[in-house]
Amino acid sequence: MLMLYILGLFMMFPKSGIKNWHALIPGLREYQLARCAGCESDAPKLAIVNLAMIALSVVFLIYSSFRPISTNLTRSQITMTIIMISLSLTSFLLHIRVFSGLIEVYGVRKRWLWLWIPPFLKCIAALIWGFSPKFQPGWKVEDIKAELAKLVHQGSATVMDEGLTVNLTDRTVTENFQKKVLLRDIHMSIPQGHLVLLLGGSGAGKTTFVNAINGYERANAEVMLNGHNVYTQYDQMIHEMGFVPQSEMMRGKNTVLNTLMDAAKLRLPIDVPPEDLRSRVDEVMEIFGLVPVQNDLVEKLSGGQKKRLSICMEMISNPALFILDEPDSGLDGVMARELFIQLRKIADTGRIVIVITHTPDRVVDLFDDVIVLAKDSARTGRLAFYGSIEEARKFFGREKMEEI
Repeated sequence: MLMLYILGLFMMFPKSGIKNWHALIPGLREYQLARCAGCESDAPKLAIVNLAMIALSVVFLIYSSFRPISTNLTRSQITMTIIMISLSLTSFLLHIRVFSGLIEVYGVRKRWLWLWIPPFLKCIAALIWGFSPKFQPGWKVEDIKAELAKLVHQGSATVMDEGLTVNLTDRTVTENFQKKVLLRDIHMSIPQGHLVLLLGGSGAGKTTFVNAINGYERANAEVMLNGHNVYTQYDQMIHEMGFVPQSEMMRGKNTVLNTLMDAAKLRLPIDVPPEDLRSRVDEVMEIFGLVPVQNDLVEKLSGGQKKRLSICMEMISNPALFILDEPDSGLDGVMARELFIQLRKIADTGRIVIVITHTPDRVVDLFDDVIVLAKDSARTGRLAFYGSIEEARKFFGREKMEEI
């Protein structure tokens, strides 16, 4: 079984950019397997545990060979047995994390884990993944330091009295008993009145980043908006931030007017008089051209009207920071441009507007800046670029934002 398992790893390692002979050496084999799974922090632990188990097994055999045959275990044998059980349990837990990482890297279904975990079956999984050309990792093991050197590292951003300042050290989660870093080292200052494009490949951390900014998912970071700390003053700052998700969160059987009135009651202070609530609702409906359909049901609205209604719901509290996740999803070019023109007007009033979109080139002329997030070798989201649109074109050597 062990030889078949080694043979499978012998074929798997080159797929991840690792020399195949590393599969032949105990300790090194486990170390490189963890690296293939993106579990860099677990690699030395797994190697040490594996070598310790081998060494303890050798010691146990040597010790037993010099002892007379007896049905009673000595204290030394009991101690070594306890240590071996502890090492085996540690190895088992580390292997679960590594095998889970392999499944994620190879992009296969999680049910493969049941073939990797049993010691008598993992050789089958290794052979299939090693010899079948259908199983390819999503990325190769690279020198992390060399990869990080390619990324922009600007150091801490200076806090501005007016505008948004983000100094994010990291954002982590625990998954399958393993600490995973989603974002790291993101520092920037965005002035008031800027419409900012947020770009990044799948898994680069765009949604995690905006959730860290608005405090929905807190990171190890300092987020300052117009001189106020978003995290420590969250109860106050929550009204200064608006977030429009990709999915529309509205009741279809409600009218446009009632939807906005409900939003006003939720987003404005409780002591605001009813007439002031209605006045604010009328104001945002006028801005976004929803007055003619104020008595229509939400389910009867067009796609563009629903998007504008979603934005209106967040605009009620007159936020200083406005974040939108793919607001042009499902809209044609004309409707999308009309929507972004409205966002440009919102930014021109002194607000900061950050937008995630997968089709930026049709409206790129309306943006001031672009943020580009990228994954490093450890699949951690990092800041690859922040600056003007023209600077981004020169930096990446691409004319279109969608090519970055």
